[in-house]
Amino acid sequence: MGKIDPAKLGSMRPKKKCCRSSKRCMRCPVVIHRMGKLDTSDMSKKQLGKALKKARAR
Repeated sequence: MGKIDPAKLGSMRPKKKCCRSSKRCMRCPVVIHRMGKLDTSDMSKKQLGKALKKARAR
């Protein structure tokens, strides 16, 4: 699958069930929902990376 662009993550289709691991996967419904709530159009690439890291870590 390769690397996923954090800017496009909010519009991706999530998996059916959450894995609930300590570092959530990219297609986890929770991560996609958290990234979808952010306004990613104004963020730089570095800020998007940090936002994705925070969304996956919780």
